[in-house]
Amino acid sequence: MVSAEAASARSPGWPTRWRAGAFWLLGAGAAVACYLRLASTRAVDSDGASQALQAWDMLHGNVLLHGWWLSDVAFYTTELPQYMLVELMRGLNADVVHVAAAMTYTLVLLLAALLAKGTAGGRAAVARVLITAGIMLAPQLSSGVKTLVSSPDHIGTTVPLLVVWLILDRVRPRWYIPVAAALLLGWAAVADPLVLYVGVLPLALVCAFRAGRSVLRERRPWRSQWYYLALGGGALLAGGAAELALHLIRAVGGFYVHPPVTQVVHGFGMLLHNLNLADQGLLMLSGASFLGLGLSAVAVIAVLHLVGLVLIVVGFGVAARRFLPGLDLVEQVLITAVVINLVAYVCSTQAGSIWSTRELAAVLPFTAVLAGRMLADRVLAVRLAPALLLVVLAGYLAGLGYSLAQPAEPPQNQQLASWLEAHHLYSGLAGFWQSNVVTLASGNQVRIRQLTKAGRRLAPYQWESDAAWYDPKYQTADFVVFNPPIADYSGFADEAAALATFGQPAHVYQIGHYTVMVWNKNLLTDLR
Repeated sequence: MVSAEAASARSPGWPTRWRAGAFWLLGAGAAVACYLRLASTRAVDSDGASQALQAWDMLHGNVLLHGWWLSDVAFYTTELPQYMLVELMRGLNADVVHVAAAMTYTLVLLLAALLAKGTAGGRAAVARVLITAGIMLAPQLSSGVKTLVSSPDHIGTTVPLLVVWLILDRVRPRWYIPVAAALLLGWAAVADPLVLYVGVLPLALVCAFRAGRSVLRERRPWRSQWYYLALGGGALLAGGAAELALHLIRAVGGFYVHPPVTQVVHGFGMLLHNLNLADQGLLMLSGASFLGLGLSAVAVIAVLHLVGLVLIVVGFGVAARRFLPGLDLVEQVLITAVVINLVAYVCSTQAGSIWSTRELAAVLPFTAVLAGRMLADRVLAVRLAPALLLVVLAGYLAGLGYSLAQPAEPPQNQQLASWLEAHHLYSGLAGFWQSNVVTLASGNQVRIRQLTKAGRRLAPYQWESDAAWYDPKYQTADFVVFNPPIADYSGFADEAAALATFGQPAHVYQIGHYTVMVWNKNLLTDLR
């Protein structure tokens, strides 16, 4: 039984903890509301719609996604369970993508702030949290929202990674910590191979470095380094186990994940091109991409975010300078992950356009955490620096408010979905960007399946699609949608291939820039 003296001695800490817990909960609620509104300023497209349809299929019994061809990222153990939960509560509609995106970015923001806080208390803890959260607070309209608060992408992969780093940062070495870290890393790697570059490899390298340094320089026995050896070895085993799990899922009839199509760049010119894209991507991730915006409120907000970019660069520089003498395990892992991610991006063909910045999504929370942990004490030591940072943070909040005031965007091809439903056309075919999003936007009432050109004819597009959709024994399709490309999205205009595959249509309709051809037969019987 606890004595009254012991209880009274322990009681003063509980109100503080309750207040801290209430603060984090209120912050999480406010963040979800803000990012849900921010996500709605970006139209849902077929990328997010594809994951929504996969989750819907899992929710209705197809747990291993039998018959599905996925993209080169499965999201199977990260976003898809999240989508299932949202659809269980809200049904199948375009809002699922926005709700899940808001939840994901809120988790990334809060976990990064908690990791930046570390074990610090008082003013130092507040400064760390404000610096980290401030850098990530207001994703840039359009480009930043698409990369960070939109369809499932690599930013969601940082959630389990940040959880692992939090465990390593807060829990003292115990035998079960390497086991827990390996399980979480393996779980995340099944969903996204990027985990190998920003999670598995950095942890394994840092643990090997710390263990080797202690043994070689400090003459400690290898057995004294069991913790680092177990952490690093467990990380490598997790990467291998994730690859094995994907093969086993495929072997028992589950989904197929396309292997990433990437190569090492050849030539100095391509390397310079990728370096330029990396620079633009870092500007966009930090909300500071102001080039080409002209004199506008958006440009002013972007210029203000240069402060956040400076904090990222300075914090990274301080961490790099202190890597050997003064960084702890998590800080070394973060800086190693950022370096590996940037080098892999610049030296590969993944850097195709500014939209490939999604491959660098983990750089934002990782560098924001480093900035908070490296710079908080320095900021507090300078007389006017805290006040100036608060002024900048107020500007960021004002910029976020401006973004939230922008109108919501309906799902892509909403006009097409409404027209098809009104004209009782419920099953058809189209290009990728005109297919799954219409199916989602209509609540699965209008089902459009994606096509691709194969020689002179059309064939099923084996990307984010289900083989069962094309089985003429159980499914039908009697129309094809054509449209020209629009900004950042390819069109589908192979009318000659459609005629070669299906013959002459019975009716042709023009709806805005869409052309809809209708046949009086099941088109699936003519697909290879």
